[in-house]
Amino acid sequence: MEAILKTADLTKKYDNRVVVDNLNLTIEKGEVFGLLGPNGAGKSTTMNMICGIVKPTLGKVEFNGKDFDKHRKELIGELGYIPQELAIHGNLKAWENVELFTSLYGIKGAELKKRIDESLEYVGLLEKKNDYAKTFSGGMKRRLNIACAIGHHPDLLIFDEPTVGIDPQSRNFILEKIRESNKNGATVIYTSHYMEEVEAICTRIAIMDNGKIIATGTSEELKKKVVDDTSSITLEEVFLTLTGKKLRDY
Repeated sequence: MEAILKTADLTKKYDNRVVVDNLNLTIEKGEVFGLLGPNGAGKSTTMNMICGIVKPTLGKVEFNGKDFDKHRKELIGELGYIPQELAIHGNLKAWENVELFTSLYGIKGAELKKRIDESLEYVGLLEKKNDYAKTFSGGMKRRLNIACAIGHHPDLLIFDEPTVGIDPQSRNFILEKIRESNKNGATVIYTSHYMEEVEAICTRIAIMDNGKIIATGTSEELKKKVVDDTSSITLEEVFLTLTGKKLRDY
């Protein structure tokens, strides 16, 4: 398969603290790639460096074979980032939020209106297009957050904890939409503290701890790193064995 994203010795330091440590990742086109790690592992910082929000201390990111830093203007439109923190504006209507973000990529006029309606319909909010975002439930806000990131039709979607604090119905809706986006050709990077989500949608998984990747593979391959009989262990138990930490506090 062809790589859509590579990181080479990607490193981020804040003063003397190393948050991401010589990270080397290769993500293939068409994957749903899961990135697991306990709090403070460096996942969000990694995502922010991949998107160009945070500048690496060392190393580089390649997107579709090109240095992202050198070709940022050309490549930025091929990325869609759904951050852990909501990036929507409560005092704007749903359609105005999507317009704000989609128009940043030079999309205008009738095409912009079409993309707005497509994005809202995709996340099940078209009938709420004229409602203010501040009136939405937590799950609806998360879905609007996704709509804002997909209007420019990116090749790579990056989801950083997109289901935090929402109800099971909204969580299942979002997971199904991620599967649908992947079937429609998008490559996905997915971070979560919910192991069952990762097992449900990810084709390959990396486990990260203390700024480093400590294991990579399919769910079955990761289990085989710990036991021969993979039916006797859960992915959560594998994570605990490899890191000595729980993925999340219950």
